[in-house]
Amino acid sequence: MKKTTIFCFVIIGLLHYYSSAQDSHDKHPNTSGAGWTNLFNSDLSNAIFEKGVWTVSDGVITASKDEALWSEKAYDNFILDLEFKNADSTNSGVIVHASDMKDWIPHSVEIQIADDYSEKWSKVVPSWQCAAIFGHQAATKRTVKKAGEWNHYTITCVDKKIWVVLNDELVNVCDMNLFTSAKTNPDGNEIPSWLSNPMAMLSLHGHIGFQGKHAGAPIYFRNIKIKELK
Repeated sequence: MKKTTIFCFVIIGLLHYYSSAQDSHDKHPNTSGAGWTNLFNSDLSNAIFEKGVWTVSDGVITASKDEALWSEKAYDNFILDLEFKNADSTNSGVIVHASDMKDWIPHSVEIQIADDYSEKWSKVVPSWQCAAIFGHQAATKRTVKKAGEWNHYTITCVDKKIWVVLNDELVNVCDMNLFTSAKTNPDGNEIPSWLSNPMAMLSLHGHIGFQGKHAGAPIYFRNIKIKELK
C-alpha cells in the first residue's frame, strides 16, 4: 500500500475520532474552547426578568421570589454548562425549549433542581427529583450534592434529545419523541396535569430559563455558559 494511501486513512481516522469526541455529550465540556460564551452579561442586562427579583453578587445569581430568569435570545441546539447551589429544600430548575415565557410550564421542558436530601424532596416520585426531566423521566442515580455545596450541571439539547450530566456523571438521556401523551409517560407513570402538552409536540426553538425562589427556598447559580450547535 502506498504511503499516501496510508496517510489518507490515518487522517480520516483522526477526523472520525475527533468528530466522535465532539459529539459525546456524557462529560462536562471545556468551556474555555471555541464557541463558548456567557449566557448572561455580568449585570444581567441581556436577561429578561421581573425588575428587582434577580440580583448578582460576586458572580452569584439568585432570586427573591418565584419568577423565572430568561435568556433574551431563543436557541435551538446547544450545550449549557453551569453551577448551582441548593439551600435546604430548594426546588428549582433549568428550563429549555420555552416558546412562551409567560405561560412556560406547558410550553417547555424543565430539567429539575432539588435538594433531594431534604425531608420533602427525598420522598417525592423520582421524576420530581434532581436531574430529572421534570414529570417525565427520572435521573438514573443521585449525584446532587448536599445543600450549601456547588454542583456542576451540563445540559445538551440536540434536536429532540436531551443529555444531563451532573457532577461528572451522565444521569439522564431523554428522547422527547417517545413522550407522545400528556397523560402518561412511556414507563406508565402519570404526568402532572399542568404539563398539558406532550413533550414530543413541543417547539424546540425557545428561550432558556431558570426557576426562582420557589416555596420559600432559594437557589444560586453561577458560571452559566452556552455553546450553540448546528
